[in-house]
Amino acid sequence: MSQLLVAVSSPWASDKLAEPIADLARRLEASVFVAHVATLQETDEHESDATQRGEQTLQLFTDRLKQSGIEAEGIMLFSDDTAKAILNTARARNCSLIVLGLTGKGVLKRLIAGDVPTNIIRSSEIPVLLCPANWDGSI
Repeated sequence: MSQLLVAVSSPWASDKLAEPIADLARRLEASVFVAHVATLQETDEHESDATQRGEQTLQLFTDRLKQSGIEAEGIMLFSDDTAKAILNTARARNCSLIVLGLTGKGVLKRLIAGDVPTNIIRSSEIPVLLCPANWDGSI
């Protein structure tokens, strides 16, 4: 059985990506690992806030996949290097595809915050599927 790693950063992903990912998983006869890398959003944010936000995101997404009949497991990751954490997890879980939902950040924000998708694509030996923020969900 194939395994997909879907990296999510916000609850937005559960609404936007759950059905298309469920469709893709069915077509590939794959189970899904949903990963969230907990990082602080603001300098004054507490680690527990980042963890709680991540757990909520994972729960929403995995619940939606399971409701669609897909075997899914949430994985909470803690790292200062989001791309490396996602890649290491995909390798460790023998995933055959990494799926990333893009947030629609502008070029300036990507330069400031770092561009996780670009870092993953450059370093990955596993295929990476990018889902644009304005994607309608059809495959």
